[in-house]
Amino acid sequence: MTFDLEYNSERSKLIIPEYGRHIQKLVNHCVALEDREERNTMAKAIIDVMGNLQPHLRDVPDFKHKLWDQLHIMSNFKLDVDSPYETPSKEELQEAPERMAYPKSASKYRFYGTNIQTMIDVALTWEDGDMKEALIFTIANHMKKCYLNWNKDTVDDNVIFDHLYELSDGKIDIRSIEEDLTDSKSLLRKRSTQGQHKSKGKANTKYRKK
Repeated sequence: MTFDLEYNSERSKLIIPEYGRHIQKLVNHCVALEDREERNTMAKAIIDVMGNLQPHLRDVPDFKHKLWDQLHIMSNFKLDVDSPYETPSKEELQEAPERMAYPKSASKYRFYGTNIQTMIDVALTWEDGDMKEALIFTIANHMKKCYLNWNKDTVDDNVIFDHLYELSDGKIDIRSIEEDLTDSKSLLRKRSTQGQHKSKGKANTKYRKK
């Protein structure tokens, strides 16, 4: 008795490896069928099997559409069946996607993050008054906290005021006020306290009885 052994190195490359070689063979057999009705019947059966192999795709919009597209791709676009969806073209698949513009930040103070700039832009749209003043001081205190997280253990309020003035294009100027921001030690203390709470929480979950 002799066996015809088939090695992976001698096999053709799988187009979509996630479905395995058996599905690929079924697709190849479906392409080779001469009768169109038989091809249609087998193609629908293959789609059902593919759906069972990829249950996570059921939550994807146009679930069936995606499966039919993959079936045509696995057939190297040679499958001629009555698909309920438009057949994708090989050129469309191989077409290079449009180049995405790299996000450019005008600010050189990256340690503040993009949310700070968004908050500043919102503050500029508010009418002058107590609410706007409170928002500006909240932004300044948050900027100070960000500065302490990424730079030093202390920072002068005037530095924060200068940065706020620059980030707002000179539209928010609180450099001459006498009111101070939250003390650096208080901000650092809050940061360390939050870290201790997180570590304790992890320890509690570690030793919690199952």
